[in-house]
Formats: sequence, C-alpha cells, structure tokens
Amino acid sequence: MELLPAIDLHQGAAVRLVQGDFARVRTYGDPVALARSYERGGARWIHVVDLDAARTGEPVNRAAVLAVAEAVATRVEVGGGVRTEEDAFALLEAGIDRVVLGTAALESPDLVRSLSERHPGKVAVGLDHRAGALAVRGWEEAGGAELVAVLARLAPLSLGAVVVTAIDRDGTMGGPDLAGLAEVLASSAHPVVASGGVRSVADLAALSGLEAAGRRLAGAIVGTALVEGALTVEEAIAACAPSG
Repeated sequence: MELLPAIDLHQGAAVRLVQGDFARVRTYGDPVALARSYERGGARWIHVVDLDAARTGEPVNRAAVLAVAEAVATRVEVGGGVRTEEDAFALLEAGIDRVVLGTAALESPDLVRSLSERHPGKVAVGLDHRAGALAVRGWEEAGGAELVAVLARLAPLSLGAVVVTAIDRDGTMGGPDLAGLAEVLASSAHPVVASGGVRSVADLAALSGLEAAGRRLAGAIVGTALVEGALTVEEAIAACAPSG
C-alpha cells in the first residue's frame, strides 16, 4: 500500500479543513516546503488538492500546484476543479502524473471515459461520500448518486485509481472507514486509494491489512496526522508495508 501525503491548497497556502468545512481551516504555510519535507521522508507520491477550484471550477491555485510538482521528484496527483479536457491536459502536459476528477465524474461521465481512453492510467476518479452518498463541488452539494452504483458505472474504464474519501472523517483523525472501504474493494476492480481519518500507525496498519474479495488497498492518503505531528512520513511508510 502506497502512502500519499496530502497537500490541500487554499488561497495559495497549504491548509487542512475539518470535514471539508472552510470555516474550520488550519494553515500550514508554504506548500513547496511541505512537499519537500514529504519527499525527504521517502514518499513516492504526493496528493495535491486545489480546494478553491473544487468549489468554483476556477484553477486559482494552479501556480502553487505546479510549483509543488516542479520542486520534487516524487510523483504527484492533482485533484480539485478538474472538470474539462483542457484542465486535465494542462496538468498532464505540465508534468503532473495523475489527475483526479471528482465533480466531473458524476456530471460529465463521457469526459472521464474520453480522458481515460486517451491517458490510460493517468486519470483517477475521486469519490467523496457521506455514508455512501456522493458529494460534489468541494463537498458543498449532493452528487445525487450512491458510491457503489458509480463504481459499477466506472468498471469498464482504464483508470489509474479510484480515490475514496469518507467526508465525515476527513481532517478529524477519527480513524478510517474500514467497513466502507471493504465494500469498495469488493465492488471495484480498480486500484483503490483510501482517504479520511488516519491518525496513527495502527490505522495505517489496519488499512494495509484490509482485504475484501481477495483485494487490498493500493494506497492511503494522509494529511492532518502528518502536519500535526501525530506520525512522521517514515513511520507512515513503514506502517503501509504488508504485515505478512
């Protein structure tokens, strides 16, 4: 299981939100410095989200996104506001390794199909949910669809991953949604990356050991626990290793 340290961008700075609530924001400064610290710790991927673009569709943090990608040799995946072919192409052309489509995956399924055909393995779908009900536009609106139903619709596509976020756990360090993730593993043949709630080495070990229908998680995104010092990148990577 791959560790993907998270960098969320708001007004050019690295931040963390609690359950996606912009009224509960904590700021952690320069995203480039944060990315470099993750690289020094041994991370092979970094997960970057433009929170402002996720709400509005306007890539207001594009310069900060690209600055992070240019500053490190790790692979970088980017989500938040990727809603058109031009958005995705601009990021991939600039060297981003994988783009994550969230709102577009629900509202423009033909776009996801087209992009995954043109860029196999470089397109992921972000599925952000509250108790299985998907949310869009920076989690501020209901997506009108259920997680398992959308996974079935995505089955034929050549996706690099599905990134599944339990919104009620995101930024809380309340522990991951193991039961929900097991259902996702059993419902999808795509690589599954888990997000939301990781607080400790024990949580990552539980995610690494999670198995359903003979499948295990491909990755785990960790944000708040790293910036708050609850665990180091080195400890997190070690915990992601298979247990036996």
